[in-house]
Amino acid sequence: MSDVDRVVGTAYDVVRPADEQYSEFPRRHSFLIDDAGIIRRVYIVTDVATHADDVLADLEKLQR
Repeated sequence: MSDVDRVVGTAYDVVRPADEQYSEFPRRHSFLIDDAGIIRRVYIVTDVATHADDVLADLEKLQR
C-alpha cells in the first residue's frame, strides 16, 4: 500500500475519515498537475480500465 502514513493523502484532502467503514483503504484519486504545479483536474477513479485514456485526453487538451 502506498502512503501508509497518510501524509500525501492528507495534503490533498483525499484520505477517508477514521470512522468510515473502510478507512484503511485509500480512495482512488488522480491529479493532473501542470508544469507550474497547479492542479488542473482532479479525478475520482471509478473505472481503472479507461482512467489512463481519460487523463491522457485531458493532458492533450491542456497542451494545445
